[in-house]
Amino acid sequence: MVKRNSGVLAHVTSLPGQEGIGTLGKDAFRFIDFLAETGQTFWQILPLGPVGYGNSPYQCYSAFAGNPLLIDLNLLVEEDILSRNDLEKRPRFLTTRVDFLKVEKWKYPLLRKAFENFQKGKNIELQNSYHHFLEEHGWWLHDYALFMAAKVHFKNAHWSNWEHGLKFRESKALQDYSELLSSEIEFRKFVQFLFFKQWFRLKSYAREKEIQILGDMPLYVSGDSVDIWANTDIFVLDEQLKPTCVGGVPPDYFSGTGQLWGNPVFNWERLQERDFDWWLARLHFNVHLFDKVRIDHFRGLESFWSVPAAEKTAINGQWVPANGFQVLEKFKEQVGSLPLIAEDLGLITPEVENLRNAFNLPGMKVLQFAFSSDPTNEHLPHNYLQNFVAYTGTHDNDTTLGWLQALKGDEHKMVKRYLGSDPDAALEKGIEWIWSSAARSAVLPMQDLLQLGTESRLNTPGVATGNWEWRFNWRQLKSTQKKFLLELTEKYNRKN
Repeated sequence: MVKRNSGVLAHVTSLPGQEGIGTLGKDAFRFIDFLAETGQTFWQILPLGPVGYGNSPYQCYSAFAGNPLLIDLNLLVEEDILSRNDLEKRPRFLTTRVDFLKVEKWKYPLLRKAFENFQKGKNIELQNSYHHFLEEHGWWLHDYALFMAAKVHFKNAHWSNWEHGLKFRESKALQDYSELLSSEIEFRKFVQFLFFKQWFRLKSYAREKEIQILGDMPLYVSGDSVDIWANTDIFVLDEQLKPTCVGGVPPDYFSGTGQLWGNPVFNWERLQERDFDWWLARLHFNVHLFDKVRIDHFRGLESFWSVPAAEKTAINGQWVPANGFQVLEKFKEQVGSLPLIAEDLGLITPEVENLRNAFNLPGMKVLQFAFSSDPTNEHLPHNYLQNFVAYTGTHDNDTTLGWLQALKGDEHKMVKRYLGSDPDAALEKGIEWIWSSAARSAVLPMQDLLQLGTESRLNTPGVATGNWEWRFNWRQLKSTQKKFLLELTEKYNRKN
């Protein structure tokens, strides 16, 4: 029998620290200490990839690369490729929000300086590690580094607007641009080396402290990503490599026009011909990075909502079957049990349930979705089954306090019936209810532990700007809140 457990959801960008954004440095180690002290089993984060427009971790330039902004510069001083003086002219950063552009403008010149120092340097051990990294990661790394170097060269243009030969990956163009952009390519590879060196150091510390890291893998990749440019055959594109169909979800209770995400959809026939190699490589990569992996929009592995690319809303789409069963079956043959969690929120059919159950994957329950019907609502904690991960809210929800304060009508009446009318007391009651439930895992977003309102919401789906910026600082974390979390975790037999 798998032990009951619990954890906290906080993306790395949300951590405190002096670099304008959370990093893989000392505050990440301190966060792991906090989780261990409060009896938690895991730390849930969002995808770690290099973010593009809108700074969304769900729209990255690569499904494999890490976000350079998360690299901790103080650790580079320890590696002797930056000096203390290099970090002294740090701009004044807000401690409560990430200003991504400001962080990027400050960090990139310093990463370039670190690269120059590395090239000049005599650190044989670091150079050996770098060459080993290139050998191990070459299968995705060169394409990624060339892609990012080309984006710089073509002034950030979408890859489908690049020079014809490079856009279509003609071998002469690939060779010519690899030579032309060789120093930028080498820089991009080195930055990835730094990212993964710091990541695995952090992961190893988490293992020492018996904290598991629960990562997150979006189903789709961004239209402006190396994954599509380097594998155009496994996506539904036209002769000019523009998407003919894009992903989304159909109209529902929350949205009369559905959600149009705009990501190119997979060509599952071609994936099958390729023996699902890209998907399997991606799954292997993620389970190497993390102890467990949440698959975002899991239902898209059973069938996905495909909308013609010219449409302005998601209304005129259709369900198209996917080969998720075969992918998971093959992956299971290769790794044994599957360390995966299925994000099965939204329109879930019996077929999707069957796919999740066939591989015994935990699904998700969310307290904030529990009060829109009657006592049989599957998101009410008294209805949870064991094989689920229960949340007060996710990164896409308002903070639970913000949600409680904004409630109206029937939903407000029902919440009052279960949790009372005082929002602060209702928040604590809601957390306790999740912890006491039969769900094997319980997760608390950091904002809910800190009892923060709507101003601390991380993401509002459908709103293009101002997302992904929230950060906390250590002063906000009170000893009473830590005690509350530890006591609940002990009381409901979830202590690590």
